[in-house]
Amino acid sequence: MPSGTVKWFDPKKGYGFIIGEQGPAALVPHTPTGVERLRPLQAGAAVRLELVGGANGFQALNVDR
Repeated sequence: MPSGTVKWFDPKKGYGFIIGEQGPAALVPHTPTGVERLRPLQAGAAVRLELVGGANGFQALNVDR
């Protein structure tokens, strides 16, 4: 499972971004990723994630500390 670093996450907005170890920024939405169990994701925190490409860029799934 790839790893990355939380760039920022705003629980009020329900999303944030993670920078993957390979470089691409990935959107991390609150609900489909199970992030509610990780809340709050802190900027600079190391996480493991699954990257999925989409029409609007990468999305982080299965985020875990």
